Amino acid sequence: MALLPALRDAAMRWIADDPDPSTRDELQRVLVAAMTGGTAPDGPDATGPVADLADRMSGPLRFGTAGLRGPVRAGPSGMNVAVVRRATSGLATWLVEQGQAGRTVVVGRDARHGSAAFADAAAGVLAGAGFAVALLDGAVPTPVLAFAVRHLGAVAGVQVTASHNPAGDNGYKVYLGNGAQIVPPVDAQIEAAIAAAPPAVSVDVASPPPPVSVTGSYLDRVVALPRTGATALRIALTPLHGVGGQTCVHALSRSGFSDVRVVASQAAPDPDFPTVAFPNPEEPGATDAVLALAADVGADLAVALDPDADRCALGVEGPDGWRMLTGDETGVLLADHVLRHTTSDDPLVATTVVSSSMLRPLAESHGARFAETLTGFKWIVRGGPGLVYGYEEALGYCVDPAAVLDKDGIAACVLAADLAASLRADGATLLDRLDELAVAHGVHLTRGRSVRMDPAERDAAVARLREHPPSGWDLDRPAPDVLRLRRDGARVVIRPSGTEPKLKTYLEVVEHPDGPDGLADARSRAERRLTELHDEVDTLLADDRP
Repeated sequence: MALLPALRDAAMRWIADDPDPSTRDELQRVLVAAMTGGTAPDGPDATGPVADLADRMSGPLRFGTAGLRGPVRAGPSGMNVAVVRRATSGLATWLVEQGQAGRTVVVGRDARHGSAAFADAAAGVLAGAGFAVALLDGAVPTPVLAFAVRHLGAVAGVQVTASHNPAGDNGYKVYLGNGAQIVPPVDAQIEAAIAAAPPAVSVDVASPPPPVSVTGSYLDRVVALPRTGATALRIALTPLHGVGGQTCVHALSRSGFSDVRVVASQAAPDPDFPTVAFPNPEEPGATDAVLALAADVGADLAVALDPDADRCALGVEGPDGWRMLTGDETGVLLADHVLRHTTSDDPLVATTVVSSSMLRPLAESHGARFAETLTGFKWIVRGGPGLVYGYEEALGYCVDPAAVLDKDGIAACVLAADLAASLRADGATLLDRLDELAVAHGVHLTRGRSVRMDPAERDAAVARLREHPPSGWDLDRPAPDVLRLRRDGARVVIRPSGTEPKLKTYLEVVEHPDGPDGLADARSRAERRLTELHDEVDTLLADDRP
């Protein structure tokens, strides 16, 4: 692959404008290798130094509703100080345009590679733009940043994190003054301001004030959540090498849960995530260590946080040993628990179009309102007034929207422990409560899966299904690129992934048992029907391919 002059010149301009000597030198080495035919570190999809350089220079990271996210490396398509400076300059410009000049902006970070430098860079740019900067002390869970935005009366917050992405990635997530993530058209407006920002070396930078800590206030809020008061419970916990372990243990301890055993090999923050292939509790194998610890110590509950602690997965012991609950199982358990103890006169609960449909009848049984939103917590927390709880099947739970208007794995862990302890005091378990809910509202069995397709093929498949839905199904479109197929007791939601070349499908079947004695048979029927539905969707998508 030949090095084109335009690519060479673009790289030289970026090097000249990069204020960070380490990434300046990194990109210089890649450029020299591309010019001389030498060797250089390959990028994610590169096949040599020229391809690596082209990949790094392929364009700026897109600023979407999750902010920025990408590999830590030099160049405009990576996460580095230059990119963070320009992104923060664009954010500052947008805030000024909204009449928020000089107000407080909170900056936090996790413990990934580059996070400390990126947080310092963001804080310096905001200070240089005249904002009062609250730089949070050390590495903090994302829910603490979301809490701090409201707690400190800020107009925005920036959390440097890539959540549960692979170890080589990092990111830049933006919250508005209400404590929620940004939504369109704000993302596009900020992206336009970033595109118009000056070169990173020309962005004004000032020294922010000393770091501040709000973790104590956050813990005070978590401890004050309505609970039953039961605390006799042994918990096995893993933060998956992330930043939530210490804060979660403190939250549990201050809530009365003193018997917490942490997976030693995963307890400390480690940006390399050495014991897991992917630091995501949803991934096969990621929770093996905490389930093994739970079995070894005779725990009552296993808990896995994702690396920035905004997600929480629960593990329980069943007839066949320890297993993780699905996001939908935990979602309805926590919804029921919150609604049993809410003080709201007119509570609202919300979930997404791809989550279990059980939340609707469960809400009705408690006299609560129900809202269904598009996927993503940025939409869940905007489900309507009076929100007391929201969840998504991807292990995200908002249990205290008045304080943290986002998913919060630590607060969810505390409420899950309270629920498990209260059931244990009555001689029951989380699985027993799931049985009660299934008898009352039906067995709702869900399964998600992804089919890898290139973007053009994926989008064409959605278009064809939209124009020619399969016989026997009712079709509606919760969003332009989301299809929902429904028939009696079954649902399929199909949507293209926004970040990967995949078509995502979410399957659900519902079976109503004839009382408690009919629960096992209803579950057996649901399992059989879900397998049949899985095969049917496979055939549908295969037939839909050109």
